Amino acid sequence: MILSIENSNAPLQDYGIQIPLLADRYTNTLAAVRAHPELSRCTERWLKVADPLAFSREQLLRVHDAKYIDALLSENPLEVLGEVFEFVDADGNFNERYIETTANRPMKELVEKRLAHAAGTLIACETALEEDFCYFLGGGAHHAMRHGGRGFCVVNDLLVSVRDLQSRNKIKKAWIIDLDAHKGDGTAEITQDDKHILTLSIHMQKGWPLDEDSALNEQGQLKRSYWPSTVDIPVPEGAESFYLELLKNGLRQLEILSGGEKPDIVLVVDGSDPFEKDVLKSAALLKLSLEQCIERTKLVYSWLKAKDVPQAYVMAGGYGPDNWRVHAGFLLEVMPARMAPSSL
Repeated sequence: MILSIENSNAPLQDYGIQIPLLADRYTNTLAAVRAHPELSRCTERWLKVADPLAFSREQLLRVHDAKYIDALLSENPLEVLGEVFEFVDADGNFNERYIETTANRPMKELVEKRLAHAAGTLIACETALEEDFCYFLGGGAHHAMRHGGRGFCVVNDLLVSVRDLQSRNKIKKAWIIDLDAHKGDGTAEITQDDKHILTLSIHMQKGWPLDEDSALNEQGQLKRSYWPSTVDIPVPEGAESFYLELLKNGLRQLEILSGGEKPDIVLVVDGSDPFEKDVLKSAALLKLSLEQCIERTKLVYSWLKAKDVPQAYVMAGGYGPDNWRVHAGFLLEVMPARMAPSSL
């Protein structure tokens, strides 16, 4: 099943935020799948369109601090969003990422839309539990930490969704496999003491956020900006040819650390920013080809399918006009087989 959310996104530029996260990544991906000759004849079987309510304060507080959530839900969340989208400095001055004169929508609306969009991840998880697989055209805010959003991520939809399912006894254990170019540091920080959620992140070794020796202070202690995942796979610059083997080894390590116990669900953070055509400067140290990006996600998909574990996918980071090809390429590989009569 592919999940599309209605009425939950508008270009960040409408709010004055100059970040190239394009909404057409969702629409182009969906259009490519719709155009497939076999899939075009059975859209009702693989496409789910939803218009969810925004995550509630109660749901958010299972993951985030009350101080942050109250500021986020206030009438004027400009300051807190300035930290999330990195357009305000310590002195309260705006940088080039925010041009107030270009804004034609209020920031409070941006929060409402982001929380409604984030709730799509929960729907994707529920759908995966019912049908074994769901790919959400959105979601994946893996940098949001307990104390607040960061790295363009307002709330950690992954963990809000998992903990909501746990609160309703829908699941007990979950894995989060993060394929984004950037480390899933928010997810790692929030789950440090949570034995029911295991995390894997394969990401750039250098760049932001840090995942190397320089993340230690002078006393050799971890800086607060560094939080280890259950399994971290830092990819050195220029090591793209070894990427798939590194991922395979990481998946084996995750299985070992789980004690061989299967999770009730796995969330896959299918970031397309490792793609060599991504335009975000902070993702430039990892340059996978389109074929490598597709094979990366297919590897995870096949590994989990063999284990008969429900899989929910979110799109996460991806910046530029060509990133949709990563998501579409994967879906065009797996969806025809899923819709074939023999698979029903």
